[in-house]
Amino acid sequence: MADPLYIACALAAVILSGLAKGGFAGIGALAMPVMALAIDPVRGAAILLPILILQDAVGVWAYRRSWDGHILAVILPGAAVGILLGWFFAAQVSEVAVLGVLGAISVLFGLQRLWVERGGAITLPSNSPAWVGFLFGIASGFTSQIAHAGSPPFQMWVLPKRLTRDMLVGTTAFAFAAMNWMKVPAYAALGQFSRDNLMATAMLAPVAILSTFAGVALVRRVDPARFYTLIYILMILLGLKLMADALLA
Repeated sequence: MADPLYIACALAAVILSGLAKGGFAGIGALAMPVMALAIDPVRGAAILLPILILQDAVGVWAYRRSWDGHILAVILPGAAVGILLGWFFAAQVSEVAVLGVLGAISVLFGLQRLWVERGGAITLPSNSPAWVGFLFGIASGFTSQIAHAGSPPFQMWVLPKRLTRDMLVGTTAFAFAAMNWMKVPAYAALGQFSRDNLMATAMLAPVAILSTFAGVALVRRVDPARFYTLIYILMILLGLKLMADALLA
């Protein structure tokens, strides 16, 4: 754990996660690709998970009166299936395969976000049936389990419903808080809540809290267009590197 590369990547990942929770929505998905540059991606995800749960508590409290029960009732059962599939995948394949999938998810996430930033979108009916939401929930749960990057599938189904701002933010906070708690048994079953991992989480937690407050303070002072474009391009490049590492391993 004293490896300088690990320390640098872990700090960068936690800061990115904190900034995302503080208002820079979307950049948190860069945390896992950065973490995977230094350590096993499953271990990295397990170290970050308690930090995400801690950060989720703030969002849930802040929006405790603003959430859509129907959306949660549709998305979360699907997410549970997706998390189970993600756990099974990680348990059955090698670290290299997980690294490759993490890289692919990172590339797809970055491309999807760049497309959305330029006005593109997958158009779904605002009243699409529940089974469609269930399928998007599976996709969200799987990508969340592997890469802590479940937002795109969730947003593809939820955004067309045009919820009010607070209702959207609150529903998102509740959904991912629930998903992160669902992932706890999966990572425990993978043997990832070891003493070393939990100590690493504890040491990184103060950085996560400070970076969350920094995100709140900085979000109104940064040009969002240039900032997000840079972040998503970096995500694509990191994803391609992880895929190349997996192929060459």
